[in-house]
Amino acid sequence: MDFRGAEPIYQQIGDSISYSILRGSRKKGERIPSVREMAVSMEVNPNTVQRAYASLQDEGIIQNKRGIGYFVQDSAYERVKEMKTQEFISDELPRLFKMMELLGLTVDDLGKYFEDYRKNNNKDKSQ
Repeated sequence: MDFRGAEPIYQQIGDSISYSILRGSRKKGERIPSVREMAVSMEVNPNTVQRAYASLQDEGIIQNKRGIGYFVQDSAYERVKEMKTQEFISDELPRLFKMMELLGLTVDDLGKYFEDYRKNNNKDKSQ
């Protein structure tokens, strides 16, 4: 995993797990790698992974079954979707709207670009 600059690594690890839940590559009830396994695979300190897992656990996305490991909560998909939707609305949309205004783009223009994106993205997935 390539870590981005300003965002703490533990948050990036948590986001990676959250996005894998949204994509469906991690299912409810599925075991996730142990702290040690994840630390080795990502080449980070186990304390960093532990912090990411603690954050995900606090958010109700994963749970620790003592002696067995960490597992994706049954409600993880809904929880992640709700959290990421709120993040998008509060963080991304204002920037998008500002750029649209500066560039003179309308919601209709945006709809056309989004449809093009979906067509191209779905084409890439089917190949």
